[in-house]
Amino acid sequence: MDRKNLEGPPRSTSIYSVLQAREAERRPIRVGVVGAGATGRAIALQLGTPVPGIRLAGIANRTPKHAERAFREAGIGTWEAAETAGKAEASIAKGVPVIADDPGVLTRCNAIDLIVEVTGTVDFGASVALDAIAHAKPVVLVNAELDSLNGPILKSKADAAGVVLTHTDGDEPGVAMTLFRYVQSVGLRPVAAGNIKGMVDYYRTPDTQREFAAKHDQDVRKVTSFADATKLSMETTVLANATGFGVARRGMCGPACGYVRDLAKLLPAEAMLGGGIVDYSVGAAPHTGAFVVVHEDNPYKKTQLAYYKLGDGPFYVFYTPFHLPHIQLPSTIARAVIHRDPTVAPLAGPSCEVVTVAKQPLKAGQRLDGVGGFCSYGLIENRAAARSGNALPIAMSDDCVLLRDIAKDEVVRFSDVKLPPSRLRDELWAEQQKRWPVGATIDARQGHRSPDLATAE
Repeated sequence: MDRKNLEGPPRSTSIYSVLQAREAERRPIRVGVVGAGATGRAIALQLGTPVPGIRLAGIANRTPKHAERAFREAGIGTWEAAETAGKAEASIAKGVPVIADDPGVLTRCNAIDLIVEVTGTVDFGASVALDAIAHAKPVVLVNAELDSLNGPILKSKADAAGVVLTHTDGDEPGVAMTLFRYVQSVGLRPVAAGNIKGMVDYYRTPDTQREFAAKHDQDVRKVTSFADATKLSMETTVLANATGFGVARRGMCGPACGYVRDLAKLLPAEAMLGGGIVDYSVGAAPHTGAFVVVHEDNPYKKTQLAYYKLGDGPFYVFYTPFHLPHIQLPSTIARAVIHRDPTVAPLAGPSCEVVTVAKQPLKAGQRLDGVGGFCSYGLIENRAAARSGNALPIAMSDDCVLLRDIAKDEVVRFSDVKLPPSRLRDELWAEQQKRWPVGATIDARQGHRSPDLATAE
């Protein structure tokens, strides 16, 4: 008798099918979320729906009442406090999610399958990621601050431990990378990718953004970083590190246009064909989401693409008209656990960095206030140019004390500041520089794109 007929048809390995099977078998992917700010609560809300085959098993937050709020808003009315990983495991085994003020309770808990790190911090976020990796747990970073600074070295540590570390779908880097991989899979050549932005103003501060932040129940410094190009630069750095692309110039070109497909004519062709770039549009419909530009010069293929209303070429713009971090996150969770497939992760060492630029004239002795503050904004720069100019990454700038006056719009260098003592981010940064010294292939490929910082100001 044919053994295949006895066994039945092969089981589908599609994400949806596997999640449905996990749901039916009552063995969902159990997720621990670290961070219960606005984004963390939105993620809890989505996972608490619940998503088939995925369950929110625990939230860690230094202020437990915020985690309680996240559960309540997600429609989860029962939870237990857990002081140890063992206590958390016992509660989760009963089907009861947990709250902890120590993220180690979740990263070390055998009943947690994956950690979502959504604190927006650098040192604390790095410690969470490292502890999860040490305990063989995949990590989803919803943390562009950390990923843009230390992502490559964290990814290498995850690789060594045999676990997945990934940024998330729903954030623009993940939306762009999902589209990027799709166009590659159908035989198209991507040469640019990036964000669709509504506005950018380098000089926004917490004062200018306070009303907007309060209206939308958001952290004012986070909202400031959205407006002043810092978060944009961090997100495109995450994307650059995942694609190997660079930038055509410090801060990108950011053309204003009415429709995102206008980018086919507005982005610099030489830079796109010279190794690929990340960039962004301003004010372009559909006003949100991410894009990928592909290049095609075959005349017969160009005729077909024109017929399907993608333009005359040779550059063609594909785009996704939404980015929904809380809704799209489950896709990244499932891919990481089921297929060990990161949504977006560094190829190797850094391709780009986010350098610190003064928002206003700064004085010697002044203490920098970091991302989303009053002192500085962050701009993406090719790594070779950033290192040749000794530029200070903005994610390392907070609490640095200036040693000299800095002019408005001047790049701040390591030699201009005294760093705070004993920070994890600095140790990881040093390890990352040692692992991938300047002059590696990825830097050489970008060498023509951006002038040396020392001569570019």
